This record gives sequence, structure tokens and C-alpha cells, in this order.
Amino acid sequence: MDFDHDEQQSLFRAAVREFVNSEVVPHAARWEDEERFPWETWHQLAELGLCSLALPEEYGGGGSGKMMLCIATEELARASGGLSVAYLVSCGVAMDGICMHGTPEQKGDYIPRCARGEVACFALTEPDGGSDVAPMRMRYQTTNDGFVLNGSKTFISNGEEASFGVVFATKDPEMGHRGVSAFVFERDVPGFTVGKRERKTGQHCSSTNELIFDEYKVPRDALIGQEGEGLIIALESIDKSRVSVAAQALGIARAAYDEMVRYATERRAFGKALGQQQAIQWMIADSATELEAARLLTYRAAWLIDQGNLAIKESAMAKLYASEAAGRICHRAVQVFGGIGYTRDAAVERYARDQRVTEIYEGTSEMQRWAIARQVLGVK
Repeated sequence: MDFDHDEQQSLFRAAVREFVNSEVVPHAARWEDEERFPWETWHQLAELGLCSLALPEEYGGGGSGKMMLCIATEELARASGGLSVAYLVSCGVAMDGICMHGTPEQKGDYIPRCARGEVACFALTEPDGGSDVAPMRMRYQTTNDGFVLNGSKTFISNGEEASFGVVFATKDPEMGHRGVSAFVFERDVPGFTVGKRERKTGQHCSSTNELIFDEYKVPRDALIGQEGEGLIIALESIDKSRVSVAAQALGIARAAYDEMVRYATERRAFGKALGQQQAIQWMIADSATELEAARLLTYRAAWLIDQGNLAIKESAMAKLYASEAAGRICHRAVQVFGGIGYTRDAAVERYARDQRVTEIYEGTSEMQRWAIARQVLGVK
């Protein structure tokens, strides 16, 4: 069995890595300090074709699939957790529902816009609902020419940067999941407001906001799929994109691991390099093993998705393991650096902050365990 990337994938990774090393690594810490979205770098990503990478070729996308998206996400995350989450949301989960369930007209409009570098968002989470999305409170009403949306969403990545997105609302909360529908929405329409920006632990260059819809009107052709299919579309989008969060965690973990190895080689204590101390060697050995296991789980899940399998169990396993392994690796990296690892002068401090949320968004670790168990047990 061959677990290595093929020649095309290897060349692609090398090209993305070269771009990241020259255009992201030197600036990532400053973007975080300034809490500024790197628009100039984002436009470069679009020019290089990275924003269109996994989108359908017949609508102007690259047609490369989830494997290539994960490679790009991992390489971006190695330098900037914030940039990588903006990327995996805009070019992944926000577009997956449109690509899987959208009309030809919706695909013909929004896929080229994403490919050109417009940022998209995925508006599902509400103030009273996180992992449990079924009891939705954001409402929509049917009108003669479309729909009217009222309510708010919270913790929405790309809230400030997105020019369009996918939003979910219910016709009647008493209908449960059968009342939820999905809509494409535009930013520059009366009734839409970007609300509070969250003050996060990490990933500061990526905005996370409240979105407010007040008598917000959308035309009938903004509906994705059929009325009542919204929750199915949301969950399928998350299932398909979850592996990209595993790739993000993998990239952050690899960056922390590389810094840990470098420092253990260069730093001397008690008359010899840190890497000659058994305690440090064990930390590095455990990290190397976990990094490899996370890589294999992540890219196996991505490969299965590209073969047409939704890979719910495999993606959940990859996301669960990669995110938690990244937490352990980042913890060890800070420990190896000692006091300086707890300061902003050390990149490992940023990696540890950026990693933490990978165990929360796109389904907490607890939800991944629930999903894996249901798949194993055959529970409907």
C-alpha cells in the first residue's frame, strides 16, 4: 500500500510551501498582533488558484478535490492558523452546500466569485445553540417574491470579510429539523449587519462575529435545495469539510514540532544539547509518532471523500485525533522552550493558542466521539 502523495500532489505541496515560506511566515505574527485580515495575501491565494482548488471544474473551479484542499490548508496552517481557518471556511464548508445542493444558477454565480477571491461564510451557530443546532431560533417567512429572514448568528468565521454566505433559518421552531431551510445571502443588502467581533484566544487575523438579520429579504432563487432540507445540507457540508480542520490541526502541530526539534538541537543545558536529555527525547518521540498518525488519518479521510464516500466516521476520527494530538504537541513544544515558550517572542506560544479551537469548531471532540460511536454501532 502506498501512503505517499503522488507526484502531482507532492509538486503542489512544494509550490504551496514555497509561497507560504515567502509570503506568510514572515508576516503571520504581525497579522496576529494587528488583528488584521491579510487581504493582499488572500488575493495572491486566489491568483495562484488556491481559492478555486476544490470547486467543480465545470463552473470555473479547479476540480482537484478534498485531498488538495487539505494539503493547502495544512501548509497555510503551518504558518498562520487564522489565515488557514478563513481559507477552509470560505473555500470549503461555505461552498460545499452550494456545490452539493445548489442550482446550476447558484453554482454559476458563487463558485466563480469564490474562485476570484471573494470571501464566503457559513452561518449556522446561534447564541442559544452550539453543538445542538436543531432548536434553531432564526426565523424566515415566505413572501410572494421570496423570503424574509429575522434573527442572529454567532461565532461566524469570516463575518467581517465575507461578501456572501450560506445561512440557515427555521420556518417554525416547533417543526424541529423539518422547519430548517438554507439560503445564500449577500452582504450588501439592507437588513444585514455585522455585529460584535469576538475577542478570541488565538487566530486573531481571522474575524469571528455575530451576524444580524433584520427584515432581511432574499429572492426565491436564494433557497438552496428545498424548504425543510436545511439541516441536512448543513450537516452534510460539515461532514464533508471536517477533514480540513484535521488538516489545519496537522499543520499547526507540524509547525510546533519543527520548532521543538530545532530548539532541542540548538539550546544547551547542563552541558549538552536539550535533545540529548532523555526527557526531551521522549517528548519528541511521542510528538513524531502522533504527528504521523494524524497525517495518515487525515489524508486517508480526504482520499475517501475524493472517491465519493462522505467518510463520516473517518473524518470524525481524523478531526478528533489530529486536533487533540496537536494540543499535546503544542503543549510539549511550549514545555521544551521553557519560560520563553510562554512569551510572544516564541512562535510556539502562538501555535498553542491557535490550536485550542480546533478541538471545538466544526464539532467538538465530544461530538466526534459521538459520531464515531454511532457509525461503529450502526445507530440511526
